[in-house]
Amino acid sequence: MGEEVDQQEFSRADRTRHREKVRRNLDVFARMLREARFDTDDPMTGLEMELNLIDDAGDPALKNAEVLEAIADPDFQTELGQFNIEINLAPAKLREGGLSTFEQSLRHSLNDAEEKAAQVGAHQVAIGILPTLAEGHMNRASLSANPRYNLLSEQILSARGEDITISISGRERLTTTADSIVPEAACTSTQFHVQTSPDQFAAYWNAAQAIAGVQLAVSANSPFLLGKELWRETRIPLFEQATDTRSEELKAQGVRPRVWFGERWITSVFDLFEENVRYFPALLPVTDEEDPLEVLESGGTPLLHELRLHNGTIYRWNRPVYDVADGVPHLRVENRLLAAGPTVADTIANAALWFGLIRFLAESERPLWSQMSFSAAEENFHVAAQMGVDAQVYWPGIGQARATELVLRRLLPMAKAGLDAWGVPAEESDRYLGIIEQRCLLETSGAAWFVDRVRARGGEDRFDALRATLLDYKDRMHSNEPVHLWD
Repeated sequence: MGEEVDQQEFSRADRTRHREKVRRNLDVFARMLREARFDTDDPMTGLEMELNLIDDAGDPALKNAEVLEAIADPDFQTELGQFNIEINLAPAKLREGGLSTFEQSLRHSLNDAEEKAAQVGAHQVAIGILPTLAEGHMNRASLSANPRYNLLSEQILSARGEDITISISGRERLTTTADSIVPEAACTSTQFHVQTSPDQFAAYWNAAQAIAGVQLAVSANSPFLLGKELWRETRIPLFEQATDTRSEELKAQGVRPRVWFGERWITSVFDLFEENVRYFPALLPVTDEEDPLEVLESGGTPLLHELRLHNGTIYRWNRPVYDVADGVPHLRVENRLLAAGPTVADTIANAALWFGLIRFLAESERPLWSQMSFSAAEENFHVAAQMGVDAQVYWPGIGQARATELVLRRLLPMAKAGLDAWGVPAEESDRYLGIIEQRCLLETSGAAWFVDRVRARGGEDRFDALRATLLDYKDRMHSNEPVHLWD
């Protein structure tokens, strides 16, 4: 969805032509997979982070256009809400100090951007959901000015045929409605990318799905929405509901949601793209002039515009990515389920755990996913989103276990072995995995810290407590001291 979309209205003929083109893309993609025309020699990794903007009082600052103009850095881009921006880091190789490179680049860019954003009355905060968002922010006026966001909102609401209902029960309960996809803008995330070969893609994607619950449990950072204490990672149910194109009747019929954990282990990356085409109508049926088969047979690399745009409107928590760099195609697994923060150090520690675990599990002789059902992985995911560090998850050979204990006793050694296999320097892996270890030992996270602080202000008005806690959070975030060291 990072692509510009010029067309604002779609006819029935547009949709028919687009469906045919997407299917042609899929056929060409299948042929490319058979003929092994992919860059697999020296895998790259990548990182993107979405940030929230607040004013001096801790309230949302709807100023992303002004902030981006002040920053004037192409690495920073607009996001769905006027209170969001995104930074994309240059890809890096883990064996060449990629984790430290990500941390240094991110800290340098954010420090520079914070100084410039402050000049227009805004401050960056790395947190999954801005705790001080109020009902008044949940309207079309909060959408970014880029026409593609308004278009996407219109298409989702049109497909749904009614306003969006958000209903989440946690420690407290929230029910609200929205006439646009602004609730989706409340969900900011960190995305980790890992490049992989077509032959290994299924193993990497399955591994990412298998550990999704553990990831959430030890990294949750979105406990409040519209003044209510809900799930430890409230982004998960909020995002699932905010982009749901189904009416209640379609849900009852078992129609699949566009925000999707999935329903099975896969044997090929083709499985995922085929599911996209088979199960989901296009939200943005924009058709390009490229003839993918002609490009392929002439020795070129087709961009597969329609297949990629369609993939960008199906929100898998672990998404397949087909991309082309310097005329050479490659595949990536994009991990999209974590919030940013609380600090850059915490974010890179989360990345180290993910990169290490999926490498170890993807290359294990006996695949983990052959020992657990897909439904168990999905249940782990939602339980961990709800409970955070208190979650009990299922793991093969162990059964139900506290997620923090599982990480300490079983998964950290696996992650270390995986990082070793990537060629990550020992001092790097020890530092970042040490942050995860301390979080587990102290049973804390960004969400746990924030909830404890707000509860300690129990005598105050809820939004006053949220503002004060958020400003304290912002200052600690910029110190880059990992959250387990926060008092």
